[in-house]
Amino acid sequence: MKTISMPWWGISLAVSLLLSGCGGPEPAGSAARDSRRMVISGAWALYPLVVRWAEEYQRLHPAVAVDVSAGGAGKGMTDALAGAVDLGMISREIRPEELARGVWWVSVARDAVVVTINAAHPRRAALQARGVRRGELVRIWITGEWRSWNPLMPGSSNLPIRLYTRSDACGAAQTWAAYLGGQQEDLAGVGVYGDPGLAEAVRADELGMGYNNINFVYDRHSGRLLPGLALLPLDQDENGSITADEDVYDTLASLTAAIGAGSYPSPPARDLHLVSAGPPRRPVVRAFLCWILTAGQTLITESGYISVGEEKIRVELAKLEEIPAEQ
Repeated sequence: MKTISMPWWGISLAVSLLLSGCGGPEPAGSAARDSRRMVISGAWALYPLVVRWAEEYQRLHPAVAVDVSAGGAGKGMTDALAGAVDLGMISREIRPEELARGVWWVSVARDAVVVTINAAHPRRAALQARGVRRGELVRIWITGEWRSWNPLMPGSSNLPIRLYTRSDACGAAQTWAAYLGGQQEDLAGVGVYGDPGLAEAVRADELGMGYNNINFVYDRHSGRLLPGLALLPLDQDENGSITADEDVYDTLASLTAAIGAGSYPSPPARDLHLVSAGPPRRPVVRAFLCWILTAGQTLITESGYISVGEEKIRVELAKLEEIPAEQ
């Protein structure tokens, strides 16, 4: 049997929640099926982790049903604000206009967006040794000045950069654009729906370049890059080569360690959120969120994500404790 251990702070938080009446997964005295069902939609970035959380929570609470679907952060926010779902998965910053509409959220994990290229690119090894500077990425994705690989790799015979972006309103595109000083609509490239679709487009194109959430470029079991994909490292010190400190892409574990240590820039590293239209009043939803922020945190590393940290976990749990119980 697999044993999951909880860090000391997780245990103390769980105990404090029990003492403060965080609640169980079902309303007392209720046998209604709907009271035990949750619906969640939104960001591809958070989808694998929320699916893993839902599986484990339903194993612990067989009477509870959790339906999870991906469709992009934009869909998650729209669904949540419309009351079509209990929770929306969001992989970008919450916008002022969403706050004005009463959105409520908790931050539950971290991940990052990375630059993807085809593993069979004819200059892959040289590109990875050189890396790419932020300003160069701006010229590729935002201004469109660089349309061939030659500025990055002189002597590339003007091989075209076949650029891909996301067609759906999503946190990955908004986060990547924010790193480059723009908005999602500023990003050049052929639009492709969803994280899996964008990764597949780059995998199928020897001269392709795109961006993905990290859990769609690494195999979560082996921790290695998925076949056909390679990553283009960020030359953060802009010295024209990738130093040992910048060479963090070999495995999922090495990259998540760099994100956790703050050595990978933010953005494109970012917090991931669960949102609702106002504070969630349904006990089954609040109990699930309490569990995510305590025992559920033990599943983050094995799922290829990074914790938001003890201090932020306490802040997010305090938000839950402030919610009045459903009458």
